[in-house]
Amino acid sequence: MRVETILVPDPGPGEAVVKIQACGVCHTDLHYKQGGISDDYPFLLGHEAAGVVESVGEGVTDVAPGDFVVLNWRAVCGQCRACLRGRPWYCFDTHNARQRMTLADGTELSPALGIGAFAEKTLVAAGQCTKVDPSVSPAVAGLLGCGVMAGIGAAINTGGVGRGDSVAVIGCGGVGDAAIAGANLAGAARIIAVDIDDRKLETALTMGATHTVNSKNADAVEAIRELTGGFGADVVIEAVGHPETYRQAFYARDLAGTVVLVGVPTPEMKLELPLLDVFGRGGSLKSSWYGDCLPSRDFPMLIDLHLQGRLPLDKFVTETIELTDVEAAFERMHHGDVLRSVVVLP
Repeated sequence: MRVETILVPDPGPGEAVVKIQACGVCHTDLHYKQGGISDDYPFLLGHEAAGVVESVGEGVTDVAPGDFVVLNWRAVCGQCRACLRGRPWYCFDTHNARQRMTLADGTELSPALGIGAFAEKTLVAAGQCTKVDPSVSPAVAGLLGCGVMAGIGAAINTGGVGRGDSVAVIGCGGVGDAAIAGANLAGAARIIAVDIDDRKLETALTMGATHTVNSKNADAVEAIRELTGGFGADVVIEAVGHPETYRQAFYARDLAGTVVLVGVPTPEMKLELPLLDVFGRGGSLKSSWYGDCLPSRDFPMLIDLHLQGRLPLDKFVTETIELTDVEAAFERMHHGDVLRSVVVLP
């Protein structure tokens, strides 16, 4: 990765230019960097961002210059079959800015998840901007733009965790810890964190986990069953994206329980389960797209809960860094040394 001068066009119809104040370093950016998502280089990385709207194009009415916003990568269209059925969080035609940002020589850039926020300014579709309370720290607010929202939403929106439920979360990185925080917020009675790294398990306890299991030293399925009266958890959230941990999630849930896959697998991964077990155990097997969130509904609510002291979003920020430190932040992420590094721009 290198720092370059980029050209940001004036916003066209339905677009906005946002002055970025903070942007988290997400694992998805690393996937882009390594060519794991596409080969449409060069990429403008960064997508977990918050900032202030600087200018808007023709027809934009939901945001105006001066608004403090969190950026999202699923701007709903309002017209597809999901939106028209009243399920906009499943929107099948989300959109980004039509114009492209470029390098100084005119080379077009591919913004990560249609955002590209490792920059002083970025061009997005206006629907990617969600107004929230400006009193919140930008470093905290921006995390709702991807990983933290994915985890909280996996618990509350997709998993439907409710009061008194038992929940197990397999994989305690940023998304998994957010799922734990979401389950705690929803009133789960027992929240079991599973990982192979004791450091991550200790952090999970600060996010609301009531029990931890190091699956390097114990059978995760048996441990979860033992902690739930021998039955298994009502909701198991898989935040790794690997066939083996998914199988653990499948067998660690109670009868008629729910499995939520929020970890992102790679294209070559395959899953094999006895179909009789799928039938016989009942319940639901779900995948969670961006926490099945609706930014206009969820972002302001979660920011308000944080400001009320009921959702510890600030605990996800391990360090704040400068734009030139992103490469080193990727390395710390790879080694599991951080929950989130956040680029803070002047």
